[in-house]
Amino acid sequence: MRVSYLSLKEQFDDPVLLERISALFSDAAFVLGPKVADFERRFAALCRTAHAVGMNSGTDALFLALKALGVGHGDEVITVSNSFVATAGAIVAAGAKPVFVDVGPDYNMDPDAIEPAVTSRTKAVLPVHLTGAMADMARICEVAEAFSLSVVEDAAQAVGAAWNDQPAGSFGDVGCFSLHPLKNLNAAGDGGMAVTSRPELADRLEKLRNHGLADRDHIDFFGYNSRLDALQAVVAERRLEFLPEITRCRRKNAAAYDEQLAGLAPYVTRPVRQPESEPVYHTYVIRAKDRDGLAAYLAGAGVEAKIHYPVPIHLQKPAKDLGYRPGDLPETEAQAAEILSLPIHQHLSENEIAYVCDTIRAFYRSRGPRP
Repeated sequence: MRVSYLSLKEQFDDPVLLERISALFSDAAFVLGPKVADFERRFAALCRTAHAVGMNSGTDALFLALKALGVGHGDEVITVSNSFVATAGAIVAAGAKPVFVDVGPDYNMDPDAIEPAVTSRTKAVLPVHLTGAMADMARICEVAEAFSLSVVEDAAQAVGAAWNDQPAGSFGDVGCFSLHPLKNLNAAGDGGMAVTSRPELADRLEKLRNHGLADRDHIDFFGYNSRLDALQAVVAERRLEFLPEITRCRRKNAAAYDEQLAGLAPYVTRPVRQPESEPVYHTYVIRAKDRDGLAAYLAGAGVEAKIHYPVPIHLQKPAKDLGYRPGDLPETEAQAAEILSLPIHQHLSENEIAYVCDTIRAFYRSRGPRP
């Protein structure tokens, strides 16, 4: 049996989508316009925010959110190191310095680590809702408020997730999402979204993404070209119709993994979840003893697994000048040596999940008297 990590072809086998794309080409409204505005309204409703602003990528959503909040040269932004490089890259692009703090067993920012990292230069906190499970935004926002810090949520992996029934992206000053094809809610290329309930931030974000234009002939400030293409808005709006079912299937698949991997402790640690969290399983990440051996064994058996991410950002080459050394973020580094993402997409069958779990059991049995 072969078990793919993702199945994009099945997701885009959609005659209705092709009809809507054809209609867009007939209208020839490719840049911003009514299709983008329609999708923005629906996305804001999903996040229960007053505004949503379409961007050309999730990375630019982070970057422009920081710019809209006045983050720039000489400032510091507290974030985590176990994310995709875009999180820290957006901070650097804004001219600020990323300050990394450790994470908890749920892979998300440890709220207790924030206060010791605050300095006179700290301007914002940027938590990441990794794997599609939300960080403890109640506590993070409480610390941020105590120090008058802005909060930008990196919710790239967490569309539809919630914390005590409050949606991802609605806690901070700005919430940022990716519409990359690998995400639960995806376009057919790059795309992103920034959401906020602060009208002045929404106005600034709209102008920042469109060269700073106040109208066709006047600019309020120098901005950027970061507009969401109407084509990607049409694709993502159609995919939004399927999001509840996508989330349901991924949660069902996660529950099946939970049940079938329960007997493999301590060799396999299932995802740790906070009771307030309502995850959407962009990834299903286990911690595994001899992770690299298991990954190779799975690949040999036809199971495609991934590692998100094997080298934390604070130990990457471009971060050398930031002064971090191995051992500075012990939980982040320990996790990086053991994490493995199993297939979790909505098209998985029960037999495929059972095969993945049987293969994991076979690997540990082959190495001695194990489960």
